[in-house]
Amino acid sequence: MGFVIDKKSKKTVRKALEVLGKKNFVFIMHGGSFPSAEGENTGFGTINSNGGKKFIEYSKDLFDAIQMGPAGKTKSSDASPYTGTIFSNNPLFIDLKELTTKKWGGILSCETFDEIVSQNPNKGKNRTSYSYIVNKQEEALTEAYENFIKLNDKKLIKEFDSYKVQNKSWLDNDALYEALAVEHQCDYWHNWKSDTDKNLLNPKSNEEKIEFAKRIDEVSQKYAKEIDRYKFIQFVLNKQNEETRKFAKSNDIKMIADRQVAFSDRDEWAYQSLFLDGWCLGCPPDYFSKDGQAWGFPVVNPEKLYNGDGSLGEAGVLMKNLYKKMFRENPGGVRIDHIVGLIDPWVYKKGSKPMPEFGAGRLFSSPEHEFLKKFAIPSVDDLDMEYSSDNEKRVKNLSDKQVKLYGRLIEKIVIAAAKEEGLTKDSIVCEDLGTLTNPVAAVMKEYDLLGMRLTQFTVPTEPEDPYRCKNITPHCWAMVGTHDNKPVSEWAKSLINTHEGYLHVKNLVEDLFAEADNKDEIIVNMTKDKDFLKETKLVELFACKAENIQIFFTDFFDMSETYNTPGTSGDRNWSLRLPDNFEQMNTINLPQILKKAIISRGKDFAQKNHKIIEELDEIK
Repeated sequence: MGFVIDKKSKKTVRKALEVLGKKNFVFIMHGGSFPSAEGENTGFGTINSNGGKKFIEYSKDLFDAIQMGPAGKTKSSDASPYTGTIFSNNPLFIDLKELTTKKWGGILSCETFDEIVSQNPNKGKNRTSYSYIVNKQEEALTEAYENFIKLNDKKLIKEFDSYKVQNKSWLDNDALYEALAVEHQCDYWHNWKSDTDKNLLNPKSNEEKIEFAKRIDEVSQKYAKEIDRYKFIQFVLNKQNEETRKFAKSNDIKMIADRQVAFSDRDEWAYQSLFLDGWCLGCPPDYFSKDGQAWGFPVVNPEKLYNGDGSLGEAGVLMKNLYKKMFRENPGGVRIDHIVGLIDPWVYKKGSKPMPEFGAGRLFSSPEHEFLKKFAIPSVDDLDMEYSSDNEKRVKNLSDKQVKLYGRLIEKIVIAAAKEEGLTKDSIVCEDLGTLTNPVAAVMKEYDLLGMRLTQFTVPTEPEDPYRCKNITPHCWAMVGTHDNKPVSEWAKSLINTHEGYLHVKNLVEDLFAEADNKDEIIVNMTKDKDFLKETKLVELFACKAENIQIFFTDFFDMSETYNTPGTSGDRNWSLRLPDNFEQMNTINLPQILKKAIISRGKDFAQKNHKIIEELDEIK
């Protein structure tokens, strides 16, 4: 059972979090998973909707921030937000309902909106209808654009013109791609038949510059309407996003963005001259994948990141502008997915397996590699050559100068961008899960970056495992699971009456019931009772010393479905939503969990905080 989330109970919960040393309590939910208001479910969630704003109000005084998923424009054939564009935002996050109101001059008809809602194939279900809404949203926004032109609202036109000028550096490129996608009837540029169009922003000679400029003018004139429509859609979304941020701020809620490691197909086309030709980003062979993971994402060319004097090169400027935009639009900060990919990326030859025997390696840590050696920061003497070339700990010696070189992108681009937008480096959330290379660990330490501790990843046979409660340090973000994990309820269910479950339970009892006289009895009961195990795993999260806590929406609302299962594809992934009636749902019993977290700190700590324990007990 959950608890009544009213103003009084929220106040008590916040007091308990403060007692436990928590500075931030953050809710995680990707944009498409936001609920809809009654009669407004188009098939995709957005925080800009009335349903999204209702959730912001629900979060007030309970959470400090909401961490979103990546916000880029996704492929029509792939709902994964981690392959979205880096500058353009996803048109699916436009609240269509608002476009039917006087505020926007009714540029979308109520009939069109109502038809989209009534025909939503997942109406009444907590699932997105991705393929459905991708097409319907496109049709609706085309109607809205055409009516905007007819409306001829001088104030709105002035705002739109200003937006186009301010964002010209990336908006022109993305809009041009949209025009070419129409021209070739295909939004995947590798399949375009024209080599000129494939390389339109990547001329290799003065002759090509002249030729390509003429082609750009030709396309721009032929598809002027489509280009302007694309820009208008981004304008509408930006305007709604700004209003939502103000609404969230009025409710004391900040937004945290998510920067994926990938570049979309559109970005690869626009900035292909900045990428390392013939190389892709991936993951090396490991416990989870013996052949490694071939992501296929382009790799930024290190020679384009910095100039000879150490200043930012063309790629460096692009990256910094991206982060500045993200920090400016998300005052709660930015989560960086796969921080290893920024500091010490694993790269492989395009078309090959991401394995050392096929020429793969660490971009900055392969001094023995025939090609990659020119980017290497350590020398061969700095490597432990007794281990195989794919060993993640093989860089054994690192000078202060080398650590600074590995951390250049973090210092000169990410941290610098945060500071220039008025934020500190603590606004950077680093997804550093899994085995870290020594250079990555050294950079994290050098810049005192906030990494993650995911308790579901605890290896129970390793006493010093960094994800175990007793080993989690204050300066980090802790959570039970992320978008790629089973909900904690299913995690607990899978471990009942198993030897692995026993090992987890044994550790939990050691860490959280240290002063109990009946430890053996507790262990026996917890290995058999999934609800007891689930609750204790949540107690562990709040009992650990981490100052910053995140909780995924499936865990907080005690849901049993997994949001995304890595290594699989299909409509089940990325489609789970918070039900529209979320206010009536059972949540985890946070007051009781916090009470037990306080008690787990020992009798003296509990006695010192007996009043807050009593207050937590009073919450029903």
